[in-house]
Amino acid sequence: MLTLKFIQENKDEVVKRLKVKRFDATEIVENIIALDNKRKSTQHEAETLQAEMNALSKEIGMLFKEGKAQEANEAKAKTAELKDSIKYLNAVLNDITTQLDSEVVKLPNLPHPSVPAGNSDEDNEVVKEGGVIKEIEGDKLPHWELIKKYDIIDFELGTKITGAGFPVYKGKGARLQRALINFFLDEGEKAGYNEVLPPIVVNEDSGFGTGQLPDKEGMMYHATADNLYLIPTAEVPVTNIYRDEVVKEEDLPFKNMAYTPCFRREAGSWGAHVRGLNRLHQFDKVEIVQIAHPEKSYEALEGMVAHVEGLVNKLGLPYRILRLCGGDISFTSALTFDFEVFSAAQERWLEVSSVSNFENYQANRLKCRYKGKDMKKPELVHTLNGSALALPRILAALLENNQTAEGIKIPEVLVPYCGFDMIK
Repeated sequence: MLTLKFIQENKDEVVKRLKVKRFDATEIVENIIALDNKRKSTQHEAETLQAEMNALSKEIGMLFKEGKAQEANEAKAKTAELKDSIKYLNAVLNDITTQLDSEVVKLPNLPHPSVPAGNSDEDNEVVKEGGVIKEIEGDKLPHWELIKKYDIIDFELGTKITGAGFPVYKGKGARLQRALINFFLDEGEKAGYNEVLPPIVVNEDSGFGTGQLPDKEGMMYHATADNLYLIPTAEVPVTNIYRDEVVKEEDLPFKNMAYTPCFRREAGSWGAHVRGLNRLHQFDKVEIVQIAHPEKSYEALEGMVAHVEGLVNKLGLPYRILRLCGGDISFTSALTFDFEVFSAAQERWLEVSSVSNFENYQANRLKCRYKGKDMKKPELVHTLNGSALALPRILAALLENNQTAEGIKIPEVLVPYCGFDMIK
């Protein structure tokens, strides 16, 4: 979330920049400033009374020693009145703080100056394209028909076991899925990322820290009996490793990655764009996360984008990189680049990765700071994350783009991982 100091000192800039995200912050900002001013004055009043009470408390003992009992008792009565007043002011202060917190979390992160204005994904800016779109000989089958033909993923069985959007991977389908996960993890290790295997359920503090809570769109699965949430992405547990931490400046950046299943209660809709692997409630993903120095976070973002580009290149998939516009960028992100791969049979682009810099927005929620040897007090870090990669649509594109009359050809980089070069 935005810091109170920044909002107070940059009121007009906050309102102006959030308009790029199609968010009118005028009323919320005015409320925040009014509440913050009220909080400061109330706190000052309470501290003044506390100082007066402390001084009187010291004076009472001296008055009794000097035999001035009446004056001492009058001072005791005064301290009782002050104590009640302080108690009341602290209650008011707690109420103001609660109101203030609820207003601040309503504000999205400020978009980076390079974020283009726009209303929806149709206004995103294509910044790069790569790879070659192949011509498929003969009939081009979409992946939902290919997986039936080769019996590698079973949607009906998943529906029987759990429900729609929970497929069962079988045989070479399961092995190919595992191959992709291991390939992504090995490539991440080469790029300097440390692998962690985090829990796939998190508490409220973790969900709040990365901005998934409050859950405005009802995307998260909630285990109500224990008040825990199934993770929508490994971003949540991995970033929360650093919640409530003050790290050493010389140790930055921290580069972590994790493979996890991910769970999203996305509302179902009809049509080819959500068929098969295009949209699932449970899916696998390798996530990369960085905790970076504020002065180097955009350099880190460039490196993460380059890493993801290297993955899709090695898989031989045609791709494009988009800079998300204000109307499509997430609530918490300052700048996001999406990766899309071309699906030959569906003849459309499929999103497979988002790589984002959150600047200090998540860090302020997480209370994650760094301190250098010459710094008087800790300052907020910057957090970044990216999919490297999300598997369902990568798998869909691989199946569709590599289909031949003999079967589905496996990309060369994956053959050592899965142990076969064709699905026949």
